[in-house]
Amino acid sequence: MDLKLELVLIPVSDVDRAKAFYTEKLGCSLDVDHQPSDEFRVVQMTPPGSACSITIGVGLTDAAPGSYRGTHLVVTDIEATREELVGRGVDVSDIRHFDREAGEWKPGVDPGRGRYASFADFADPDGNTWVLQEVPEDASA
Repeated sequence: MDLKLELVLIPVSDVDRAKAFYTEKLGCSLDVDHQPSDEFRVVQMTPPGSACSITIGVGLTDAAPGSYRGTHLVVTDIEATREELVGRGVDVSDIRHFDREAGEWKPGVDPGRGRYASFADFADPDGNTWVLQEVPEDASA
């Protein structure tokens, strides 16, 4: 059985403001912006390099704007990605990693650049949160 994640609904209060954030600041491609009535609008966007899209709009979900939490966006170079997003005006947290030996979070990139080891966070204008997680192409498991 294959279960491929295709689409994630993100609850927002202002569709145009969120669309601008995701396309202009995050760099998502705009796939669909369809509004057949005042009660229904679907805006689908795809993050760069992703097989899964995100959708915002009107009449799609009853989740509260800003209630979406912690979906991970995997990147191959967290420092370069963070720098680009900050340059686009996204408020991205400092990078951190979990020191397994010490059992605690420490600032900066994982010294061994291990897979799934370095993280940074940001939020959209409504407070929906996202996590950047580094998975370098050449890193070992």
